[in-house]
Amino acid sequence: MKIIFRIVAAILFVIFFGFALKNTQEVALQFFLGYEIRGPLVLLLLGFFAAGAALGVLAMTPTVLRYHRDVSKHKKTIVVLQKDSEAQQLARMQPPQPDSVVNP
Repeated sequence: MKIIFRIVAAILFVIFFGFALKNTQEVALQFFLGYEIRGPLVLLLLGFFAAGAALGVLAMTPTVLRYHRDVSKHKKTIVVLQKDSEAQQLARMQPPQPDSVVNP
């Protein structure tokens, strides 16, 4: 399986490297208020892809943190339930205590 993964990774690297070599012409990216960025097309594409990936990770952060908090809360609940279950099993294993008899 590792060999297949490495072969696929090598093929993708060659394809993307060829894409980068074919798109080296300089482009101008126009922003608002007269701002402009000039650079090779492939670098601008890479930069905006990286920025999009970073924004996607930031957008998922609250959800991931909420899931971690829920998992932590559930783990604590499981520990409490296991302790209660162990205590109940221990109580069942104890021989019954004789009733105290009071002589009148």
